[in-house]
Amino acid sequence: MFRNDITRRDAVRTLSTGLGGIAAAALGAEKAFGASSSNPLASKKTHLAPRAKSVIYLSMRGAPSHVDTFDYKPQLSKDTGKSSKYAGNLLGSPWEFNQHGESGLWISDLFPNVAKHADDLCILNGMHQDSSNHRPAVTATHTGSVNFIRPSMGSWALYGLGTENTNLPGYIVLGGGQKGDYGSAFLPAYYQGTMIGGKSNAPGPPRVPNIANTIMDAKAQRSQLDFVQMLNRNMLERDVHSPIAEGMMQSAELAYSMQTSMPELLDYESESAATLDAYGLNNSGTSGFGKNCLLARRMVERGVRFVEVAHGNWDHHDKLQESMTQTCGETDGPIAALLADLKQRDLLKDTLILWGGEFGRTPNGSANNDGRGHNAKGYTTWMAGGGVKGGMTYGATDDHGYEAIEGRMHLHDWHATILHLLGLNHEKLTYRYAGRDFRLTDVHGYVPEEILL
Repeated sequence: MFRNDITRRDAVRTLSTGLGGIAAAALGAEKAFGASSSNPLASKKTHLAPRAKSVIYLSMRGAPSHVDTFDYKPQLSKDTGKSSKYAGNLLGSPWEFNQHGESGLWISDLFPNVAKHADDLCILNGMHQDSSNHRPAVTATHTGSVNFIRPSMGSWALYGLGTENTNLPGYIVLGGGQKGDYGSAFLPAYYQGTMIGGKSNAPGPPRVPNIANTIMDAKAQRSQLDFVQMLNRNMLERDVHSPIAEGMMQSAELAYSMQTSMPELLDYESESAATLDAYGLNNSGTSGFGKNCLLARRMVERGVRFVEVAHGNWDHHDKLQESMTQTCGETDGPIAALLADLKQRDLLKDTLILWGGEFGRTPNGSANNDGRGHNAKGYTTWMAGGGVKGGMTYGATDDHGYEAIEGRMHLHDWHATILHLLGLNHEKLTYRYAGRDFRLTDVHGYVPEEILL
């Protein structure tokens, strides 16, 4: 069945290309929790009734200033210029805060479009975590661990739930990032994220390398794949357990399906002119992030379980007013369009939206009072849709926004809540590796019932 000029190894490589982040093997991995022997990515039963079917994580890399965006601190403004127990003098926000929606949530003028959706937002002002250095903090935000390589929350979600569309990766990353942030670590490799498109400001639809087979048509590929899979099954029958073969078989099938499903998914230019305009694709400042927000909607619409949309350049140690205006301007419109689009399509109730960075910023000024330092003791994230109450604020920092003092929510609690909304008990979602049961929340995690519908 093979053409004479193609070796078996070349055929397998051809079938496996185009997968991005999905590796062919799951070295050292054990049989996955609840996985089907024929398809480990098939949908699985949840521990409890799910409120959300999918997640879109809007990852603001570099740590946005909470006291300039969603954590209103009038006392900080009153105390501007006064000395503080922190390094430097206190610096109130240069932007006005106003109440929005029927709920009256306080939101900065930096987000005028997101503010129109105030009644859909659940603002978490009591966030805190263990590291105020970017790299370990980003790692912890994604994996729950500062020091060790652990599976990302997207991988845990895919492992626990499977996917509703086996013709597409169940976990996709848009906008760039480091492999460890979306990797599967000791989970089988088919649970790790697939990065598509690299940096978000590249023009046009993102491309998946080698998505088209230039050597043979679909019928010939199917025959070839059937033959290779027969060989793999024979090896499985002989060896009983072979993670390498299992990983390769799943990857090859997905690669074959992606040849038709992925180009259609990425063809966002088929959307209406009004939709493209709403997401800001006709504006050079918003087109990069807007494109990825639109693709995220198209992905969850097609059953992708977990999508991360990354946006960088939030590390504002200086030029705060100029830089915050720019980064918020690049994201405000597209995020508002995403919320409106999901709601109009009746998808918001089943899609959990997450927004936030790895930590927050200090209430004192730096760089001639036009910048802020790192602050992991108190910061803000928000959720929308997917079973959380809208139009509410949960938790609080002190009067200057330095430390979480009420409704404190550690990353372990945040992760536990995300899994809970997906129908997964964070204490039961475990994977045995190196002689112990691991989980996303380690030995911690609390789900605040107050924020759930």
